[in-house]
Amino acid sequence: MKKCVFAGTFDPFTVGHEDTVRKSLALFDEVLIAVAKNAGKRCLFSETERAEMIQSVYAEEPRVRVTVWEGAIVDLLEREETPFYVRGIRNTVDFEYENADFFASRKLSADLIEIYLPSEQSLLHVSSTLVKNSIAFGKPYREYVPDAVYDYLTKRKKHV
Repeated sequence: MKKCVFAGTFDPFTVGHEDTVRKSLALFDEVLIAVAKNAGKRCLFSETERAEMIQSVYAEEPRVRVTVWEGAIVDLLEREETPFYVRGIRNTVDFEYENADFFASRKLSADLIEIYLPSEQSLLHVSSTLVKNSIAFGKPYREYVPDAVYDYLTKRKKHV
């Protein structure tokens, strides 16, 4: 069975992230979505909330698992016994950041295989920052998040 890890802050999970998972499912038998604990980032949602949002998107998809992770991605890949690390790429800025991170991680694990999946053109502008700014300014954001994430936020009367 081939599986991959797709890690990120996912604050919150967007339709762009969903697109990357959809493409990953076409390539792999299982996708592990790792919600990053990152003390260096100030998140709008807790790790638990972010994981719950993502789980609500994939409640009916047994090939997707969600975990919360703190630490080096190479350690998670080793724990999961897979070398495959998926990254979604929207533009050259994303590519340069991910490529630099890849070479740093590759020094820690020679087995790492990073897979860059380009965003659909219609999603190039979608980011978690766009969603957070829309929430902060009371602007619509429904089209930028999966229905299950929007429903999650609506039911909790958070940031809607």
